[in-house]
Amino acid sequence: MHATSFIELGLRPEILRAVTEAGYTTPTPIQAQAIPEILAGHDIMGGAQTGTGKTAGFGLPILQKLAPYANSSPSPARHHVRALILAPTRELAIQVEEQIKEYGRHTNLRSTCVFGGVDIRQQLPIVRGGVEILVATPGRLLDHVEQKSIHLGQVEIFVLDEADRMLDMGFIPDIKRIMALLPAKRQNLLFSATFSNEIKRLADELLNAPRLIEVARRNTAAETVSQSAYKVPQDAKRVLLEHLVRSRNVWQVLCFVRTKHGASRLARQLEKDGLATSAIHGDKTQAARLEALAKFKEGKLQVLVATDVAARGLDIDDLPLVVNYELPHVPEDYIHRIGRTGRAGATGEAVSLVAPEEERYLAEIEKLLKKKIAIQMTDGFDATAAAQAVRERPARGTSEARGGRSERSPRSATRQTAAGGRSDGKEPRDVRGEREGLPKVRREPAMNGDTRRAEREAAYAKNPDQPIVRPPHASAEKHPHAHIHAARRVKPVPALLQKRKVPQTEDA
Repeated sequence: MHATSFIELGLRPEILRAVTEAGYTTPTPIQAQAIPEILAGHDIMGGAQTGTGKTAGFGLPILQKLAPYANSSPSPARHHVRALILAPTRELAIQVEEQIKEYGRHTNLRSTCVFGGVDIRQQLPIVRGGVEILVATPGRLLDHVEQKSIHLGQVEIFVLDEADRMLDMGFIPDIKRIMALLPAKRQNLLFSATFSNEIKRLADELLNAPRLIEVARRNTAAETVSQSAYKVPQDAKRVLLEHLVRSRNVWQVLCFVRTKHGASRLARQLEKDGLATSAIHGDKTQAARLEALAKFKEGKLQVLVATDVAARGLDIDDLPLVVNYELPHVPEDYIHRIGRTGRAGATGEAVSLVAPEEERYLAEIEKLLKKKIAIQMTDGFDATAAAQAVRERPARGTSEARGGRSERSPRSATRQTAAGGRSDGKEPRDVRGEREGLPKVRREPAMNGDTRRAEREAAYAKNPDQPIVRPPHASAEKHPHAHIHAARRVKPVPALLQKRKVPQTEDA
């Protein structure tokens, strides 16, 4: 018989007070099963989908066990790390630490979160000041260990959250390095949404006679999430996505893509089409990711485009719709994605846009789920026509994309030809202006070197006795021999005149 209230779990008054202030009255199944086992000192291997309340499932008993030893002393030596929680991503680490801080607000326990993507110097004063509960990502934790700002020799409880994601992201070697730094005698808690053979091998190394707690069938999606799919060509997906969002008038749509570049590109296109959109992925700074997530939670963004890694651990209340814009190559990632909606017993919807080349991924997902995903038809939307329209859309920079305007600029389009006319067959500007009653303006032809030379040779042919004097250089007045330069005569070369065939006049 599992507890039906937090009071039945035997939590301390200050923790119960914080839980009540947070609006929780009844523990979720994972909380009702895990909390008593953790308080009894057992190692735990917990299998639960995201959104089932597993953070409180291990956070509340950790606070319960450490609270009697909490003190208000300012000395760092009185606040050593006693509970270590590892999370795979920055977002999940921040989320876990926020909940720990919320549940422990009426205790003297200190907690903090360390993660990469920010200057480590910002975190040093906090960790050196002493904390009892530390939430960290593996890489940044090892950075602190190397700088001797964090010591793990007195850790009593070690939590490995989202172990399957740790495996996917290649963190297992780092985790084993961290495990080697921990005391041999400690309590270990491992939580994972899925259990693969690799996770079982890790559990064998980490856990000691663990209690297995599963609140959902292994490798299954949350039952409160309705799942459907639309078969659509790849180049018509964006049009269909816009159609779904606008026709349903839905706000807060979390859209998953496979790559960072694809996330940025789709977000730009949706924003250009009038949907308030932003993207989060690994190349975004931590500040930019947190800002986009905050706007999404506040309802200032209609669509948030994310990659799997960036969206890991996102906790958004009442998220109505998750869209798999691109199906994941790993079927388990599909479960993690749609687990962003339908959290804590609420209902949600997951829609997948499946291109012909992705149908094999859909088949693998259905095999994992052991059920078929319903294929839907969209009324009023022609996928074939939408794809054709996208393919026929003029490329950016062409005259068609600019509404039929010429490639040349307006100024170049009105230039006159060497003969005084226009290249496009229209009247010259000066003639048109004269017809409209404006003053007649004609530009004099530009003088170049050949023109000046021809004029000098023509002048000599007309009067050979007149010397041709080269005009002085602009700096001749400052030259010490300026009078020589000014008086220098240039004699014509008859052969040059003959070659250029300068016409001879009667005076010659």
